[in-house]
Amino acid sequence: MNPCVVLGVSGASGAAIGLKIFDLLEKLGAETHVVVTRAAERTLAEEISPDALPRLRARAPHWYAIGEIGATIASGSFPTCGMIVAPCSMRTLAAVAYCQADTLLTRAADVHLKERRPLVLMARETPLHLGHLRAMTAATEAGAIVMPPTPAFYLKPENVETIIDQIARRAIDLLHAFPPLAKPWGGGHEAETGMWARTD
Repeated sequence: MNPCVVLGVSGASGAAIGLKIFDLLEKLGAETHVVVTRAAERTLAEEISPDALPRLRARAPHWYAIGEIGATIASGSFPTCGMIVAPCSMRTLAAVAYCQADTLLTRAADVHLKERRPLVLMARETPLHLGHLRAMTAATEAGAIVMPPTPAFYLKPENVETIIDQIARRAIDLLHAFPPLAKPWGGGHEAETGMWARTD
């Protein structure tokens, strides 16, 4: 059986990251279950293209409406290897942190927390005020992994697509359900030349 992953896309900027995660999961042969918020529908249209949502829906093996609370992913009895919300708006993150499971996306996230399964929240906001930080703390204390989409500048990315690809791979790696995907830090010039040797 292929690994089962829930992918939530909420209304923060960064829709391309959610699409890249879907692409990678598709290539990995994952059984991907997708739920998109209404705000994310607008973000997909504005940041990607007007047909981004229908194209994603056509490709997704399992697609759910945001209000479909009776869907399989709303139950802890439905086995998955984890869930990623990318991007994750602060409204969605706060709802997850404080158990406001009023949509299918937040209900599925709540299920992953209660079942002690990996939940990666790609929080997309800057700068952060105290309410954001407290919600992120509460989500972390509940068991979620808060992962802002921070570029890996040490890899010297050549374009935005490379940055998005690395971030998406790091998010999937946090599920620990597939072989490592992200390009690792190689130790820089010192490691390549042997200038600095480990002593531990």
